[in-house]
Amino acid sequence: MNSKIFTDQLGNQFLFKEPPVRIISLVPSQTELLYDLGLEENIVGITKFCVHPYHFKTTKAIIGGTKNVNLEKIIQLKPDIIIANKEENTKDIVNELSKLYPVWITNIYSIEDNLQMIRDLGQLFNKRDEARKWIDEINFAHQDFLNFIKQKDYIKVAYFIWANPYMVAGNNTFINEMLKHNKFHNIYQNKEGRYPEVTIQNIKIEGNPDLILLSSEPFPFKEKHALEIGSFAHPAKTICVDGEMFSWYGSRLVEAFKYFKQLHQMI
Repeated sequence: MNSKIFTDQLGNQFLFKEPPVRIISLVPSQTELLYDLGLEENIVGITKFCVHPYHFKTTKAIIGGTKNVNLEKIIQLKPDIIIANKEENTKDIVNELSKLYPVWITNIYSIEDNLQMIRDLGQLFNKRDEARKWIDEINFAHQDFLNFIKQKDYIKVAYFIWANPYMVAGNNTFINEMLKHNKFHNIYQNKEGRYPEVTIQNIKIEGNPDLILLSSEPFPFKEKHALEIGSFAHPAKTICVDGEMFSWYGSRLVEAFKYFKQLHQMI
């Protein structure tokens, strides 16, 4: 078989004679995608945050988190390739691992970026038919949601991802892209930083949202947080949302667009 050059979303080029067999995934949403592309048997290592599919936590080796990895475990697994992401994984981790293995880096800010990632992985792992199926399903679900949302009015929102200190999703994030698709105007999208710290006492001055969204991840928000934020954002409505639906790319978008329809019917 002739060698072929593949290029990731940062422009890094890789030469493979055959599709890589042993895969380590450093990103939860991409682990789910690799599984959905039919690569379960090829995945040898995942992070402790790779919770889908559920049975992976007992059938796959855990190599650490997304920001810190156990290099010895990775070496023992002898991967042919490691799948990482520019936002999820640190530059130090990627640089260290790149000295030993091909590290494929994705870079996702938009739905088109996401479709390109699926297309790229389908080619890299010789799963083109499976990739095309998921792309078609995402496009169908996306168009169905666009038809649903077009008559809806814009709503001013703040999307919280952390407490102590309070942090929100800002611009140049996949979360903000999902908010835009929902006709949710992010009051913090022009604030400096991708996940800026905010002072909730200033929330009315900084945008006066109609809706507060508390993400289910990465921080476990409690009722006390909702009450505290709500006391400064009154009369804004505060609801908890499934953070995976707003922040996970890959095949998850099929379910995400269904979830967004349900969310709008709730609010």
